[in-house]
Amino acid sequence: MDTNSSYRTPVTLLGLGDMGTALARAWLAAGHPLTVWNRTPGKAEPLVAEGARAVATPAEAVASAAGPVVLCLLDDASVGEALSGTELNGKDVVNLTTNTPAQARQRALWAEERGARFLDGGIMAVPPMIGRPETGGYVFYSGDHELFERHREALAVPAGVKFVGGEPGHAALHDVALLSAMTGMFAGITHAFALIAPEKDIDRARFATLLTEWLGAMAGAAHGIAAQLESGDYTEGVASNLAMMVTGNGTLLDTARGQSVDPRLLTPYMELMRRRVAQGHGDEGLAGTVSLLGGE
Repeated sequence: MDTNSSYRTPVTLLGLGDMGTALARAWLAAGHPLTVWNRTPGKAEPLVAEGARAVATPAEAVASAAGPVVLCLLDDASVGEALSGTELNGKDVVNLTTNTPAQARQRALWAEERGARFLDGGIMAVPPMIGRPETGGYVFYSGDHELFERHREALAVPAGVKFVGGEPGHAALHDVALLSAMTGMFAGITHAFALIAPEKDIDRARFATLLTEWLGAMAGAAHGIAAQLESGDYTEGVASNLAMMVTGNGTLLDTARGQSVDPRLLTPYMELMRRRVAQGHGDEGLAGTVSLLGGE
């Protein structure tokens, strides 16, 4: 970690796609010496004009690195290809490439075998959020905690940081879990707008306001589900039990048919709820449906 306010940790960045370029500009704006490499060299030119140093190969970038070597590439295969033939012994590798938990664990072992220290990261932001703390973007990190603390100040420049454990796959797991929940939310939003689509006298902007307010109010249910999963008592604090919700689902489906809307975005989850009730758990909340998806 930086201890001298006049010193800025040098950063080496491999990958200058939209996200990589946003990361680069954030570090440059904060005064960090920055070395960059990209498969297409032309993408580095604007950053060189802003103060970055461009190199021709990943091996040259890694060899000259005096701080973290940050990767923001297309996929895990691209990481392996970029680092193939580089000398990683003694280097600090921070992988911000989107990957799976299994890939993160394998890459951590791969780096360790080559004498490198390793952190994996999951970016919970889009490029316009990088370098703008007011947007709330952040990056999950997992792996070598000492390495995280050593470079925390530099890593926190582009976005907030959240360390989620020494298991290298946990950053990717948190990333994908949150994105999966977001995908389910978008499915619900899509279905909601499909329901009102035939009604030309409903103002879409006003409806969007109502929708976001309602979803925000309901999001707190995640805390209740977490508490039930921790305690094992899926009836704890239940206001609307599964039996009631399954009955109410009939109205949702009838309305979809009446509006000529395909309910396929809702029915898989409704089927989980119905199965749980059929197993004799109608007095529970939603936590019990987690077990029907496996993973335990």
